[in-house]
Amino acid sequence: MSEKCYGHFFPGRVFFLLLVVFIGVGFLGYAFALFNGSTALNLTKAIAQRIGPLYGSSFKNFLKIFTNNVSVAFIMMISGLFFGLGPWFIMAFNGFIVGVVVRVVQGVRGFPMERILLGLLPHGVFEIPALALAGTAGIVWYREIMRGGDGAGERFREGALKALKLFAASVVLLLIAAFVEAYITPRLAGLG
Repeated sequence: MSEKCYGHFFPGRVFFLLLVVFIGVGFLGYAFALFNGSTALNLTKAIAQRIGPLYGSSFKNFLKIFTNNVSVAFIMMISGLFFGLGPWFIMAFNGFIVGVVVRVVQGVRGFPMERILLGLLPHGVFEIPALALAGTAGIVWYREIMRGGDGAGERFREGALKALKLFAASVVLLLIAAFVEAYITPRLAGLG
């Protein structure tokens, strides 16, 4: 992502900081689960129940993963319109959940960390930046609306165009992530 400056606003920095928030709060989620095992286990069970089981078909899993992640990315983008704050909360929440789930899978299921990382990193290197990019898109849109100058309608339209370009790049990354998660990750992590 090239570093364009919009006044004193740098979208590349926002993108990077969203990733830092995800990773940092992920460690907090892991620590929380380490000291609150039963709460973390119940939270993980509730998340697994909400997501539902995977299908026997890699293609159906690919579609399920892709559509879910695009929905989250869309919410990330739109949440940026709420004073530019929504993406920060969503990234923090998702990071926390990932940290909790990693600890539960490690502690309760007894999976070694190497296997957990093989289950997360191959698709996560595309998925997490894609979500941060969608969040950046929403913040760019909000900043464009708030910058002043042209009429509000024109700023809204210009912001939407900038945001949709970033969102389109996010969707491409999510397509790659879903393919990797459905077809490659299970084999690498010994799950398929």
